[in-house]
Amino acid sequence: MLRGSIVALVTPFKGNGIDEAALRRMVDRHIRQGTDALVPVGTTGESCTLSYEEHHRVVEIVVDQARGRVPVVAGTGSNSTEEALSLTKHAKETGADAALMIAPYYNKPTQKGIYQHFKRVADRVDIPIVLYNHQGRTGVTIEPATVQALSEAGNFIAVKDASGGINYAADVLDRTNGKVAILSGNDSWTLALLALGASGCISVVANIIPKKMARFIHAYLDGDAEKSRKLFYKILPLMKAMELEVNPAPVKTALSMMGTVDAKMRLPMTPMDAKKRAALKKVLKEYKLIK
Repeated sequence: MLRGSIVALVTPFKGNGIDEAALRRMVDRHIRQGTDALVPVGTTGESCTLSYEEHHRVVEIVVDQARGRVPVVAGTGSNSTEEALSLTKHAKETGADAALMIAPYYNKPTQKGIYQHFKRVADRVDIPIVLYNHQGRTGVTIEPATVQALSEAGNFIAVKDASGGINYAADVLDRTNGKVAILSGNDSWTLALLALGASGCISVVANIIPKKMARFIHAYLDGDAEKSRKLFYKILPLMKAMELEVNPAPVKTALSMMGTVDAKMRLPMTPMDAKKRAALKKVLKEYKLIK
């Protein structure tokens, strides 16, 4: 179900709320330009600073605007199992095609606790689940053995892998015999993970270059590794520019420079440092994304 370029959507703000019109425009732009699936309210969507009502509303808007044209994978993760369950139920009821669930953060559970957390949600909500492994954000790793156990116990279809290497993805693919897909969680690692057998990427940079990101990934998936490699190196500087500060500051700033959404973020996220902002602007100009 999930293959290709999958965008981790930013959440546009207006005043003290969500810029619903801008969000709808973003959905249509991605579908027109070849993005394969949409992920609202993940890390890039600033889910941590949205109220429950806002979280629900963003998912509702994206599902409504997508109208079944591409899958919607709603972010429903939490460090509270009951909260994750509630968000996942809402995603299912709204019509999302799958849920993206990060490992419980801050409480740092054991692998047993991680397993029970995800299994409880899977047992109670009939929706495909994408696990999100990002030790740098959570303080814990969803170990490949735990992924294997979950794949045998519920509808766990993929792992978004932001481990920053190749060993984790290789281990998951080997242990599950491809039953659990790998989706790159780092744009710059996508080519390497595709070579291992990954199915695509949940991408930040796709927010600003949806067509180019889709072309790069599909070239590889369609069997043209050389074309894919050339496309990858062409957009690598943009990928790196998205790492000038903590996500989503660079991508939201870039979209603002491009006139797509406001750069506004919620505390504790703050505007980009002036020097890094200038570096970002330089890259965008080089790619003719701004004048």
